[in-house]
Amino acid sequence: MLFAAANLGPLTLQNRLVMCPLTRSRALSNVPNALMAEYYGQRSSMGLIVTEGTSPSPNGLGYARIPGLFSAAQVEGWKAVTAAAHAGGARIFCQLMHTGRIAHPLNLPPGARVLAPSAVVAPGEMWTDAQGLQPHPVPIAMTLDDIATARDEFAQAARNAVAAGFDGIELHGANGYLLEQFIRPNTNLRTDAYGGAIAGRARFVLEVVKAAVDAIGGDRVGIRLSPYGVFNDMPLYPDMESDYAWLAQALDASGLRYVHLVDHSASGAPPVTDSIKATFRRVFTRTLILSGGYDAVRAERDLQAGRGDLIAVGKPILANPDLVHRWKTGAPLNAPDASTFYTPGAAGYTDYPALPG
Repeated sequence: MLFAAANLGPLTLQNRLVMCPLTRSRALSNVPNALMAEYYGQRSSMGLIVTEGTSPSPNGLGYARIPGLFSAAQVEGWKAVTAAAHAGGARIFCQLMHTGRIAHPLNLPPGARVLAPSAVVAPGEMWTDAQGLQPHPVPIAMTLDDIATARDEFAQAARNAVAAGFDGIELHGANGYLLEQFIRPNTNLRTDAYGGAIAGRARFVLEVVKAAVDAIGGDRVGIRLSPYGVFNDMPLYPDMESDYAWLAQALDASGLRYVHLVDHSASGAPPVTDSIKATFRRVFTRTLILSGGYDAVRAERDLQAGRGDLIAVGKPILANPDLVHRWKTGAPLNAPDASTFYTPGAAGYTDYPALPG
């Protein structure tokens, strides 16, 4: 099943493999460039490519050298990327990632602000090209106007994605960024309609989903979630399983095309429980993408068992542009070089070798 064609709504994928969103920090001045087009084009034998996290707003450019999708220059830059992906047969979605409190002012353009649901500082430090590692600042708690503006920015970025040639967008509701900051009770201390129980904490996420669906159609919209993920100060809490079960139902009613469920246990996080995965499989009635430490054998097994519809992989495709061919033939894999994950330039980015033929 892994290498057979599949449907993603009205789209046909050349196989059931998905390239995970992978932050690579090569977008100088936050604009996609020719090097990025080469990188994605190299990996276009995948069925679906989901790009690195891409900000819908100047306020969401929390990391150094990540791309945006809110300016005319960025839309033009992405056109070369989508063309390269399509040339190899892949479909490509842009992941929209607003970093929220995981940011530093030195990484933001003039006038942008570090925003979050509540003024809760993230522990640890953030890399800045200007001054190296810096402590996370205390974020500004978003007003209702800020929330409305951010929602509209996601919708406009979705329209911009279509203008740039993307087949759709994935909303980043995982890994401790803005959407998940609203979902989780440790970062959302609000007492208004956007806080409290899960229906309030998920309100912004569902409004963003609706805005994106209204802007470009449900078949062009997915969302990534990381229940039991602890990255960026997202600790476990007692109601997590029931909260995400509620969210699965709400997302099914929203009309979006897919849920991308990520299990970070391969990187040391607590595993997503089988019951959570089963709940999403049962409750969410459209496409379910699974990711988290997959190899070809486990991917095939989970597809055959009906646990998911598509399988997403990260580090293997980062280091092996021809991963589909390698997995098909059982060829050995290149090892990823973690020292070049986020450094500028081609080294560790477009220079991983592909097999002859």
